[in-house]
Amino acid sequence: MESGKNTMLAARIHKPLDMRLEQVSFPPHPKRGEVLIKVVASGICGSDLHIFKYARIGDTVVESPLIIGHEFVGIVEDVGEEPFDGNHDLLKPGVRVAVDPARPCGWCEMCQKGNPNLCLNLQFCGNYPCDGCFCEYMIVLSQCCFPVPPEITDEEAVLLEPLGVAIHSVDLSNIKVGNSVAILGAGPIGLLILQVAKLSGADPIFISDKFSWRLSVAAEFGGVPINCDSEDVKKVIMRETKGVDVSIEAAWGEESTNQAVDLARNGGRVVLVGIPDDDKLLMRHSTARRKGLTILMCRRMKHTYPRAINLTKKSKVNLRRLITHKLPLSKINEAFSLNLNYTDNVIKVIVQNQTENNKN
Repeated sequence: MESGKNTMLAARIHKPLDMRLEQVSFPPHPKRGEVLIKVVASGICGSDLHIFKYARIGDTVVESPLIIGHEFVGIVEDVGEEPFDGNHDLLKPGVRVAVDPARPCGWCEMCQKGNPNLCLNLQFCGNYPCDGCFCEYMIVLSQCCFPVPPEITDEEAVLLEPLGVAIHSVDLSNIKVGNSVAILGAGPIGLLILQVAKLSGADPIFISDKFSWRLSVAAEFGGVPINCDSEDVKKVIMRETKGVDVSIEAAWGEESTNQAVDLARNGGRVVLVGIPDDDKLLMRHSTARRKGLTILMCRRMKHTYPRAINLTKKSKVNLRRLITHKLPLSKINEAFSLNLNYTDNVIKVIVQNQTENNKN
C-alpha cells in the first residue's frame, strides 16, 4: 500500500449527466472481514448508464455525490482480520480478484435460505448510498472476492460480473436441451445470455436488437439475429415456432417486456432482466394470463462467480469479443457519452486505471 496517501481520484455523480473527476478521501484501513482493493479495470453497465443519465435507478435516488460502477477487478493491497474470500481461503496482499459488488448481511432470512441476492439488508457498490468502483481504491468484503487465475485477463475478469447475471438468468429460465429461446436485446448481457443458453443446449436461440453490429456478434455466437427496426420480430419467430419455450427480456424494458410475453408459447417462461427507464412494467395481462406464463424477475445473481471463472478459464464463453473500447479513468465522461449514445459500434466499454497490470 502506498504510504502517506490521503486522497485518491474518483468519478462521482452529482446530478443527471454531471459526473466529475475529483480527489476524495483515501479509504480507511480495512476492518475484520474486509480488504483494500486497488482497482485495475472496471466496466460500464446498463444500470450505470441509468444512474449517469437520471441520477437514480428505479426508486433509488442519488442524494449526494456518489462514486458509481460495480463491475471490476483489482489487486488486494491490504487486509483486515480474517480476510476469507468467496472460496473461504485467506486472502493476501498481491492477489488479483474479481469482486461481487453485492454486500449481503449474511444473517437475514433470505441470506440464511441461500438467496443473498435478495438480502433484506443488501448494500451494493455504486448504488446510493454505497460508493462504487470508478476510483483508484476501495474497501470490499473479503467474502465477495474471488481470485482470478492467470489465464483470464483483467478485461475478461471485469465481465465475470455480467456473466454471473447471465448465468443466473439462465438458471431462472430452467432451459432444457432443445428448448427454443428468444432474447430481446443484444447488449453485453443479452450476448452473454445467448452464450450460456447455447451451452445449456437451447436451439434455436433468436435474438433481436436494433444495432446491426451487435447482431453480427450474436450470429457469431450461434444466435438467429433479428433486426427489430427492419423486421417484425414476432412474425419471424412464429414462422419457425408456435412461440418459444423461454423468452428473456434483456433490453431496457418498456415495450420489449410486452413483446417477451407475446413471443412465449402457452405454458412458457418469461425472464425479465432489463431495467426500464420509467420504472414501470408494461405487460398485456390477458395475454400472459391466457398463456399461463411463468414470469420471473432476475435480481442480479447468486453463487455464480466460481462457475463464471471456470467457463471463462476453459474458453467456454467468449468475453473478449464483447469488449470494443478501453479508456482510462481520466476519460470516463467520454466513455459514458460513447456508451450512452451507442456510437462507434460500441458494445462494452472498459475503464482502465493506470497500473502496471494493464499497460499493454
